[in-house]
Amino acid sequence: MHYSTRNPSLRTLVSLNLLWLLLAGWQQTAGAATVTRGPYLQMGTPTSIVVRWRTDTSTDSRVRYGTTPGSLTSFADNTTATTEHEVSVTGLSPDALYYYSVGTSTATLAGGDASFFFVTFPPTGTPAPTRIWVLGDPGTQTSSQLAVRDAYYGATGSRHTDLWLLLGDNAYESGTDSEYQGAIFNIYSAMLKKSVVFSTLGNHDTAQSTAFVDTYPYFAIFTFPKNGEIGGVASGTEHYYSFDFGNIHFICLDSMTADRSSNGPMATWLKSDLAATARDWIVAFWHHPPYSKGSHNSDTEIELIQMRQNMLPILEAGGVDLVLSGHSHSYERSYLIDGHYGSSSTLDSSMILDGGSGRDPAPYLKPAVVRSSHHGAVYTVAGSSGQTSGGSLNHPVMYISLNVLGSVVLDFTTNRLDLQFLDSTASVRDTFAIVKEGAPNPPTGLSAKAAGKRKINLTWTQSVSPNVTQNKIYRATTSGGPYNPVATVAASTSFNDSGLASRVTYYYFVTAVNSLGQESAASNQASATAR
Repeated sequence: MHYSTRNPSLRTLVSLNLLWLLLAGWQQTAGAATVTRGPYLQMGTPTSIVVRWRTDTSTDSRVRYGTTPGSLTSFADNTTATTEHEVSVTGLSPDALYYYSVGTSTATLAGGDASFFFVTFPPTGTPAPTRIWVLGDPGTQTSSQLAVRDAYYGATGSRHTDLWLLLGDNAYESGTDSEYQGAIFNIYSAMLKKSVVFSTLGNHDTAQSTAFVDTYPYFAIFTFPKNGEIGGVASGTEHYYSFDFGNIHFICLDSMTADRSSNGPMATWLKSDLAATARDWIVAFWHHPPYSKGSHNSDTEIELIQMRQNMLPILEAGGVDLVLSGHSHSYERSYLIDGHYGSSSTLDSSMILDGGSGRDPAPYLKPAVVRSSHHGAVYTVAGSSGQTSGGSLNHPVMYISLNVLGSVVLDFTTNRLDLQFLDSTASVRDTFAIVKEGAPNPPTGLSAKAAGKRKINLTWTQSVSPNVTQNKIYRATTSGGPYNPVATVAASTSFNDSGLASRVTYYYFVTAVNSLGQESAASNQASATAR
């Protein structure tokens, strides 16, 4: 187009027309953008969350949010034009419900209704009722994967899933971006947009490569807390990391590509992270199981052996409660165990701390002590969320082993963890609980009475705490002590102390001891004079 610069009005008109066309073209481009992935939630904290999505054309990024679906009055932006959108929403209230939409600075592309929401994490360290969904090796894009998904969706109903974990092999066969689209984003879109997901790296997420690099599509897809943004010690890598949710500390390890030696960078970081946590519960997860006789054998495969030999001693010394893995396409769940680092043939009875089912009325018991070293953990293989592959399923640490499709559901309530294995028909095929108990309450109403020559009879009311197995009797010859233990008896309400010196006044108190060896404070003091 040619125009004379001597005609200012024409020049202005043409310039305005060109500007209008440019703006209209930009708006049409922005308006024509389509969300092709997500939105999905990452990096949840008590006061922030990361929202990610993909569009077919480059635009800027805006998350609109608010406390009611029809009033998204707040927003967070990223002004860089991109197809891979990642927006951090900050300044939120803990444990609060927000609705949101995603789009550009001028248009909403997805969301805004009641199905697009997130709930911020509870204050760190504060117990909160928590539901977690766990999927192992899900990404087959088959009817089996869909059945497992639908079973959980139906079973959980309106109960919000606070977060969910992927145990690796999320997208078969090679973890390509397109395989992730089909196996994760297309199948779990309803969960991705309302619950934060965390993952660990599996062999099919790296196309079987063991190179410790960040160039796998997996690392472009996810955003994980490598800098300690959600609690825990910064690892400096998304291969392994930790985070807190309420009073639960989660540890993700990389059993596929990281150095698995006992003095390597991952093990060194793990020791530091465990030493730093003050949470009540510790849950660790990675891909290759330390114990399995499913489609993989933990006695013969190097990744499984090294994780057992090198990581488990660190974790158990640090007080781990539950370990989740996949890889074997089955469900296997152990007793409460500790200290089994060799092959399956080396297991002995001292390593099984509780050989029961862990089901009510006899859940597994652990002391309510932060980082309670070597008080046992339960190991769960949950790699059947997309397929089953059999195996001998006879590892001796396992209470139950099933060649059954399904997923794992975790529920935490302050001092209790419940795990359920939910099969693809929504039937619960296994369940157990771990309960953390503090020291028992002391016995009450202690009285002492001379009973025959050089004998004193003690009676008391037993501690009201559950699982009291013993009473300890302490004696002194001076009121207030010093006291010395004189007897430990099976749980009782009386004791005869004999062989005493005549005409000496003795002072006593009694304690209660539970099945975990925790001893109560002292009862009241009582005294009597021996005849």
